Amino acid sequence: MNDYKDVLAGKCPFGGDRIGGAQTTPPTLQDWYPNRLRVEQLHRNGPQANPLGDFDYNSAFEAIDLQALKQEIKTFLTSSVAWWPSDYGNYGPQMIRMAWHAAGTYRIADGRGGAGEAMQRFAPIDSWWDNGNTDKSRRLIWPIKQKYGAALSWGDLMVLTGNCALEIMGFPTYGFAGGRHDSWEADDATYWGPEVVDMTTVSSFDEMVNRDKRWRGSNGDADYDLEQPLAATHQSLIYVNPEGPYANGDPQASARDIRIAFTRMAMNDEETVALIAGGHAFGKSHGMVKADRIGAPPEMAPLEQMGLGWHNPEGSGAGEFTMTNGIEGSWTPDPTQWDNSYLENLFKFEWEQTRSPAGALQWTPVDKTAPQTPDAHIPGKTHPLMMMTSDLALKVDPVYRAICERFLADFDYFTLQFSKAWYKLTHRDMGPKERYLGPEKTLQDDLLWQDPIPPVDHPLIDDADIDALKRQILDTGLSVSDLAFAAFSSASTFRVTDKRGGANGARIALAPQKDWAINRRAIPVIERLRAVMAHFNDSATGGKRVSLADMIVLGGCVAVERAAADAGEAVAVPFVPGRMDTTDDRTDADSFEWLRPVVDGFRNFVDDQFEEIVEGRLSPEQVFLDRAALLGLSAPEWVALTGGLRMLGSNWDGSSDGIFTDRVGTLTNDFFTVLTSMDYEWKKADERGHRFHLTTRDGGETRFSATRNDLIFGANSQLRAIAEVYASHDGHRKLVRDFVAAWTKVMMADRFDQKREGQSD
Repeated sequence: MNDYKDVLAGKCPFGGDRIGGAQTTPPTLQDWYPNRLRVEQLHRNGPQANPLGDFDYNSAFEAIDLQALKQEIKTFLTSSVAWWPSDYGNYGPQMIRMAWHAAGTYRIADGRGGAGEAMQRFAPIDSWWDNGNTDKSRRLIWPIKQKYGAALSWGDLMVLTGNCALEIMGFPTYGFAGGRHDSWEADDATYWGPEVVDMTTVSSFDEMVNRDKRWRGSNGDADYDLEQPLAATHQSLIYVNPEGPYANGDPQASARDIRIAFTRMAMNDEETVALIAGGHAFGKSHGMVKADRIGAPPEMAPLEQMGLGWHNPEGSGAGEFTMTNGIEGSWTPDPTQWDNSYLENLFKFEWEQTRSPAGALQWTPVDKTAPQTPDAHIPGKTHPLMMMTSDLALKVDPVYRAICERFLADFDYFTLQFSKAWYKLTHRDMGPKERYLGPEKTLQDDLLWQDPIPPVDHPLIDDADIDALKRQILDTGLSVSDLAFAAFSSASTFRVTDKRGGANGARIALAPQKDWAINRRAIPVIERLRAVMAHFNDSATGGKRVSLADMIVLGGCVAVERAAADAGEAVAVPFVPGRMDTTDDRTDADSFEWLRPVVDGFRNFVDDQFEEIVEGRLSPEQVFLDRAALLGLSAPEWVALTGGLRMLGSNWDGSSDGIFTDRVGTLTNDFFTVLTSMDYEWKKADERGHRFHLTTRDGGETRFSATRNDLIFGANSQLRAIAEVYASHDGHRKLVRDFVAAWTKVMMADRFDQKREGQSD
């Protein structure tokens, strides 16, 4: 009875009257096992996270009256609200910064970042020091987002607002394309750099800005290098430290960092200068309060701040008291008008170092008669012009200086180059033009960074032609293994991050892809397929043609169908013609070199210099997981695709690693039955533990060889659980069906002409 009274009193009769944690409270699985392969990250931002369900965003966006929407945005931009008043009575410069920082996270090495998913709304990006007060910008435009609801994504709204801001200040933008699909959860997988800051102990949140672990060598050394895939020079910054590396005030050192960072963002020198000079023609920088006075970023702010961060305790905390990066002032006498005064001032005057009220290093004209800039909030008050160390970098670097001088001499040319560079900055992660939406998408231009492919200009092959071509491909004598390898090699360059790569265009036959070691096996296969193509095109009537790109993919279909049939399963691999072949002059070879894999576990490839490249910090299977993520695969798709490719004999060098079968070229489930069998044991074949031998437990006979990219499917618990499905007695038919589905997904990944993202089936 006493026990019952204790329960009624809120006490447990057996103890346990304290609660120590709840879902996600540390220590979590990752705290216990920090080196585990985080396979679950393949399912980030899944359908369960999306409150819109099967919503056709593209159709909804296309139904918007874009000009009316733009007018609403422009009307708002020249207003002001009391809780966050606009500088100079114009929110334009603030919104340019929001859009710039949303898009500027893009990096060419892995295609991650950019404005496409509106990740500026989520950790960690929303709380980077460089994004101070972008939370205010998004709250200011919330009423517009609220009005249009699901028909206008945050990603599209932020970029469009930046465009409208430029236009109201007299700048002619190059165009705007909608089609960005918002993410619905934070990104806990992207690698933003090796630096770690204990945010619970920092005294000032600008301590997030550090760079000590991402660089090799010192600025100015021949071996000075930023590790891949990073583009930002510092943790928690979008580009570079405006005060110079380590805030050292060295313009020449700043120029080196600028060139590295902007090159990693896929910008050349002229685009880099245009973006910096164009962006700094507007607005001001804010540095009225010392950093150690500013409150926590959004992810750590008190609950009652409702997702707003960086509380400023001085004065109103806004307006003339605003604090962002710590530098205070404007670059031009008219900060809300497009003109060339930024470059005119930069080159006309000599500049001396000063300090902002926040203590940040900046520069003012030596000539005290230089033009003044108006105060952003107090009528009649003026201030000296301001430049950052990163601005003076454009003056001291000889290449940047020459570009600036051309822009100074030809303002119209500068305007055009900034408009095109801004368009590239804000659209670089969207992929081919086929994905663009809206009346301002400027599809008439073929820009090299969009990886252009000629449009279809002839009748496509029909079912009878496809059947005939399949027979001709078989008649070449090309093996199942070779055909499958060539097709997969062509298609698997695709990246879901920035929609680059893929089979369309047949770029595997062009530089640089044709020269990659991993693709050498495919080149003679492609030449045989080219001969079949030429014969068909020479004999076809009515202008009908087939492209090399389609031939390569069709050869893969032939291989998979034959391999499945030989295993007793009749399947029809979907094939949709309509790919076209591009040319060298439509291919930016330098940018495509970034797509060259260091590890491709699908083809059991590991670069010879892998250990040196990763400096012992990554395993091949971690990079393999990254490759699966870039292809947009789920864990089951990853497992099925790899196991099937092994049975097809699709190793890059024709080796037998991971090919656990005596029936190479037949789509069996042997890979999985051997992988999960306890009749064998695995032994290291090298000291590094990168290659292994499988031997029988009874007798010790060596039966197969493997790499880490094979064993991970039996060693990792989540991947093994999937492998066991395919290894079961009823798993073979499922494997064939799942492999064909995953194969088709990869082959069709870049066919945006067939199904536009966001549309219902």
